[in-house]
Amino acid sequence: MTTTTRRDFLRAGAALGTVLGTGLAPRLALAADEPLRIGVVYVSPIAEIGWTKQHSLGVEAIEKTYGDKVKITVLDNIFTPQDSERVFRQLAADGNKLIFGTSFSHGTPMQKVAPRFPKTAFEHCSGIVHLANLGLFEARYYEGTYVAGAAAGHMTKSAKIGFIGGFPIPDILYSANALLLGAQRVNPAITCNALFLNSWYDPGKEKEAAATLISQGCDVICSMTDTATGVQVAGDHGVWSIGYASDMARFASGKQLTAFTLDWSSDYLNNTRAVMDGTWKPTVRWDGLGAGVVKMAPYNDQIPAAALAGVKQLEADVAAGKVLPFAGEVKDQSGKVRVATGAALSDDEIRSMNWFVAGMVGKLG
Repeated sequence: MTTTTRRDFLRAGAALGTVLGTGLAPRLALAADEPLRIGVVYVSPIAEIGWTKQHSLGVEAIEKTYGDKVKITVLDNIFTPQDSERVFRQLAADGNKLIFGTSFSHGTPMQKVAPRFPKTAFEHCSGIVHLANLGLFEARYYEGTYVAGAAAGHMTKSAKIGFIGGFPIPDILYSANALLLGAQRVNPAITCNALFLNSWYDPGKEKEAAATLISQGCDVICSMTDTATGVQVAGDHGVWSIGYASDMARFASGKQLTAFTLDWSSDYLNNTRAVMDGTWKPTVRWDGLGAGVVKMAPYNDQIPAAALAGVKQLEADVAAGKVLPFAGEVKDQSGKVRVATGAALSDDEIRSMNWFVAGMVGKLG
């Protein structure tokens, strides 16, 4: 695998400016003895834990399985639309036949580039637009936050929990909402204060946000960003936390209740295999606990036995589809019934969520 810095890659790409601007760069055919060239673009630096770390484990799974049959170029810290579009275009022009984007913010650049390279397979994690050569994969994070929320419901003493998100986009909103709904299974009076950083990676802002939530009386903190800052700050203040993407227990001073972790290896391996054998087609995949893309980290042993048994049963029921986190009745912040009793939100309704459930404290804008 080759890991290239953003600056070096874009500097090298400047020499191809004329060709890349036309979208007519040559496409390389994959010979029988030629390794499959794969490009992977991360939105943040590769760290010990977190969102990008979990994607890097998917790349490692490809390397372990296919060895010298693949040649992988990885670029991290690519997040602006301008840089992202240039990077995706150059990766395609360089002959990479499978290209992964790993952030919602990569969506528009990939949608611009993919049609100009119809013989290249593009895969976008957290995307919403599906094209002829652009597939999508995502995780049902809300299943993990719903189960974690139930654990929080058993452990909160203030009946106030806190949520930190990168941006108020649907996959963050439905995760925050499910966290509170899971907690309200235990105690309907529980509320959740929500703050957004408007950044996927900003440890300084995240530290301030976590401290703010704690000062507001929140005694369980869940942070959906790409660092362990939320669990660290919570642990430092002696309050509970919920990890995201990776198991963050070692950073939590013994206070992580659990984490909803992400295992993308099946998406990376299955797409690589399909491109190699010529069967790849753009699909839309949205998997959760049942498929093993979302997994719950070990639960804190301070959770009382009876409560823990209930949380584990809930995890099994959600994985099996017996419990739907967005089954009615569900009201929004204004008191409007969004989901009637006996009904449940459809996948499309969940994935386009732009509202907070009743009991959420915070604004979307």
